[in-house]
Amino acid sequence: MTFVQLIECRTSRLDEMNRLMDDWLRRAHGRRTATHAVVGRDRSDASHVVEVVEFPSYEEARRNSDLPETERVFRELAALCEERPTFTGLDVVRDERPAERAVRRFFRALGTAGELPPLNDLLDEDVHSRDPMNPQDTIGLDHARAEFRMWRGAFDFAFTVEDVLAEGDRACARWSWHGTHRGDFLGIAPTGRPVAMTGMTLLRFAADGKITELWWQHDQLGLMQQLGALDELER
Repeated sequence: MTFVQLIECRTSRLDEMNRLMDDWLRRAHGRRTATHAVVGRDRSDASHVVEVVEFPSYEEARRNSDLPETERVFRELAALCEERPTFTGLDVVRDERPAERAVRRFFRALGTAGELPPLNDLLDEDVHSRDPMNPQDTIGLDHARAEFRMWRGAFDFAFTVEDVLAEGDRACARWSWHGTHRGDFLGIAPTGRPVAMTGMTLLRFAADGKITELWWQHDQLGLMQQLGALDELER
């Protein structure tokens, strides 16, 4: 369960506090377990400063607190405050990030065993998909379904979404893909070979929250090499 730490203090030395936090980030680089942090100043009371720090779990927050750099920065932070900072730990029970959830649901649906889900709850009827492996763009939900079924007919596969960055009406997903070549793929007969690929997909959302555009980038050359399609050229 995601865990959030709320840190409140009173200070007139916000610039010094920011420099202190920048120094701590440099010292704890690669070991800090927080995934996101926001610092805000109260509009009605400029001395009231609040920091919200997000962690994947309470256990990860504890790991972060146990870093020697954290103990040092707390002492220096307290010295910049007019009174002792207060800490509130919160278990997140609701998190409104619709774009990220839709992205992860979409990639899970593509790898779902059995029949391809209808996807009409995720994709706009006029969805526009651009894949460098295709000579033409794929336009419309029915054509997008056919494209996905082609991949599913050729491979047993699953996506692992490594990162999702979302802003406004767009999101970008970095993913890895693993599968087994079970059916015809671009004229290549089934080989039974395990294959893997990495890539990124940029997605744009319509006003109703459905995906209306897709831009795919992936290691198509590496995939063809794993399938043996380049063997003759490499001899």
